[in-house]
Amino acid sequence: MSISREDVLHLAELSRLSISEEEIEPLKKDLDSIVSYISQLNELDTDGVEPTYQCFDMQNVWREDEIQEFEAKREDLLALAPESEDNQIKVPKVL
Repeated sequence: MSISREDVLHLAELSRLSISEEEIEPLKKDLDSIVSYISQLNELDTDGVEPTYQCFDMQNVWREDEIQEFEAKREDLLALAPESEDNQIKVPKVL
């Protein structure tokens, strides 16, 4: 696959980069080199190789949900707020 001038300009636009006319040709060559290097992976024989999604045998560590008593009471916390209403802290509207 060959990278065209339009491809470079399109990638620059997607990346929100402004590039000069002098930068287009070197970028084109660099991107061509990168794509040809990556395309070497297509030559690998991967028959019978299962996809690897992660290198390590990792698992989530789950813990039981436990209700822990908190030293402050709802009434004490509401008393610290400048305003409260219906057992909730009243705050200004944010639009």
